Amino acid sequence: MPSISFHSPGVRIRELERDEWALFRKLRLCALAESPRAFARRFVDKRGQPDAHWIRLTESVTSPAGQTMLLAEEDGRSFGLVFGLLDREHPETGHVGGMWVKPEGRRRGAGEALLRAVIDWARSRTLEQLELQVTEGNEPAIRLYERIGFTDTGRRDAHAANPNLRVIQMILTL
Repeated sequence: MPSISFHSPGVRIRELERDEWALFRKLRLCALAESPRAFARRFVDKRGQPDAHWIRLTESVTSPAGQTMLLAEEDGRSFGLVFGLLDREHPETGHVGGMWVKPEGRRRGAGEALLRAVIDWARSRTLEQLELQVTEGNEPAIRLYERIGFTDTGRRDAHAANPNLRVIQMILTL
């Protein structure tokens, strides 16, 4: 996938490489620690995972089978990520997951660039739709997803990591 530039000079979007499991671990743990209400996984459950766990996860999003992890970078430093995941039960559907940008990188277009790149990934795999979940009350994320074209399906579920929270399911027809 070619890198995608946007209005902040030097920032690009690229795919995670197969040998970058330590970077994956660092970014994912940072995301879980900084934004615990946003994810179905918890920092406390993931921080002690052995290297083999992170290597397997990295392989799952860098194999030619089709799933992907995209990074937002500036000056060689990664500060955002998103997953493009295939739905094994519904081959026409993909999922956006793990969307996160470090606080100092927000409001600069990185989130939009990451989403547009994952949409390009989905289209290259001839998927018909992308689904995602976002925590109720996360208005900046909801506005971003709506701006890109995702719509609220009306479905609400309990948050996987915190049953006191609810998540909104959103969908984008490609």
